[in-house]
Amino acid sequence: MRQPYLSSREVSSSRKRWRAFHVDLVAMCGDCVEKEYPNRGNTCLENGSFLLNFTGCAVCSKRDFMLITNKSLKEEDGEEIVTYDHLCKNCHHVIARHEYTFSIMDEFQEYTMLCLLCGKAEDTISILPDDPRQMTLLF
Repeated sequence: MRQPYLSSREVSSSRKRWRAFHVDLVAMCGDCVEKEYPNRGNTCLENGSFLLNFTGCAVCSKRDFMLITNKSLKEEDGEEIVTYDHLCKNCHHVIARHEYTFSIMDEFQEYTMLCLLCGKAEDTISILPDDPRQMTLLF
């Protein structure tokens, strides 16, 4: 799974101090989430938001639904990459950048997700009727 370049900095606001992370020139806010990059096991979201991890906007202090903006889909070397931004519905503060990937490697579909809000996850599913990893020897 590709890891983004993260650098944190302290930004002061008149209300409170909050941490911002920069991923591909998009500032993400660590104070808007309960846990940064929570481990989601094999739950990879192609769209949507993990609202249970959202504590509220660090800028406007409201806890409401989010907007999904700047959604893009591109293919690189047989890998499908979906990216989008989670924004506060009220003040349009950037909460997180979401990245989801899908690829086919040999006989398996591979999924990954990386997002400050939604977390990190990986999943691999066989494209065969019977998963060769689950086969038992009959001897």
